[in-house]
Amino acid sequence: MTLRPLLLILTAALALPAPAQAGRRPAPGFEATLPTPPAMAPTEGAIFIAAAGYAPLVSGARAQRVGDVLTIILNENTSTAKTSTNKTQRSGSANIAAPTLGPLSMSSTPLNASSSGSFNGQGNATQTNSFSGMISVTIAEVRPNGTALVRGEKRMLLAQGKEWIQFSGIVRLADVDAANQIQSGQVADARIEYAGNGSVAQSAREGWLSKFFSYISPF
Repeated sequence: MTLRPLLLILTAALALPAPAQAGRRPAPGFEATLPTPPAMAPTEGAIFIAAAGYAPLVSGARAQRVGDVLTIILNENTSTAKTSTNKTQRSGSANIAAPTLGPLSMSSTPLNASSSGSFNGQGNATQTNSFSGMISVTIAEVRPNGTALVRGEKRMLLAQGKEWIQFSGIVRLADVDAANQIQSGQVADARIEYAGNGSVAQSAREGWLSKFFSYISPF
């Protein structure tokens, strides 16, 4: 291989888009929400202060206000399977007698033609995912219908890189148990992201040269 084709290959490989994991960083907007400081109310000399609101005695220490902390029990298991089968078959034939013109005959042998074709294709796809663990989040917004928007993240700095878990979703406050825990399956509009960067994530990615040949390969 001469130098010029090699330079063209290297230039095309470098022009390929970078992998999605390269230089990846945690998405913003998952920071902990701090509770709103209470407004200063004038002292009226009474036990009940209207500005302080009302909290039932049975609520205990259950998370229900903006800034309160609750724990999400992550237990996600998904499994999908798909099978596709396609089969076609076609055949045809033609039989043409030899042409004649009065007493003259072109040939005594008739013309025969036939064709046939078939196609049989089958594809299978199976995917299984499992994710378990725990993450503490804070209530970012309480809504009038008894639901709350929660979000939070956990970042870990390891010897071989960084890893993080980000979670957000909508919970029904009545589903939060006495230990301030709720299963991830009870969270609506749940968004879970587990990613990282470093040497471990780098080794799991395809090299740029291999990616280039996979990109241009017709097979």
